[in-house]
Amino acid sequence: MKRAIIFDFGQTLANSADGFRAAEKEAEREIYACLRTDSWDSFVSVYRDVRKEFHGKSEFSRRSMWAEVFRRFGEVPAEAMLETLESRYWETVQDRTLLFPEAVSTIKRLSRKYGLGMVTNTQGQPGVGKHRLGRFPELEHRFDSIIVAGESGIPPKPDEIPFRLSVGELGVLPEEAVFVGDDLRIDIQGALAVGIDPVWLKHYSVSRSWPDVPAPCPVITSLDQLVALENIFPAS
Repeated sequence: MKRAIIFDFGQTLANSADGFRAAEKEAEREIYACLRTDSWDSFVSVYRDVRKEFHGKSEFSRRSMWAEVFRRFGEVPAEAMLETLESRYWETVQDRTLLFPEAVSTIKRLSRKYGLGMVTNTQGQPGVGKHRLGRFPELEHRFDSIIVAGESGIPPKPDEIPFRLSVGELGVLPEEAVFVGDDLRIDIQGALAVGIDPVWLKHYSVSRSWPDVPAPCPVITSLDQLVALENIFPAS
């Protein structure tokens, strides 16, 4: 039986955690300085509530999120300021995004036997084709299909459409594919909803509070564990 392995990108093949933390802190400071409020604690509470709401509905545009923060404080931001802040935000994330050490070697080995796909959310990067994956050509060219959900009319994960587009491009049925991702709601539950077997990556090098729930699928802590596929899903 033909098999395919589909990957998420951020926190699955590459670690952007430090970049996102630094970019968020910088954005928080700059937005706070523009608002007419003297309470840092109140601002941070509102900012993080808005960020959680946007993530919960898979809306990853930083510009829209920040505009909502301003709205909560009864203010309207200048578009030029949001544009500049957004550009700096993604520069910080990109500059601090590093592939996991085992990513390239693992993908190279798997590509000899399996069709490889990627389904990654755009996360609101300005402009088509700006996804962080493009900074890693040594990885990018190994994939037979790459879907950047949230662009070109494709809704972001966990919507079923990007998952179904991926298996269609790879020429397999959902039950002939495995999806590897780090996010329980967006990746794992999204894959399950379309009949794709997921593998939950909780990478050992990522400092993160993982959801305290029973795992609905196999869990790995390093990408090279995928090489022993017989331990994760039935062999082809």
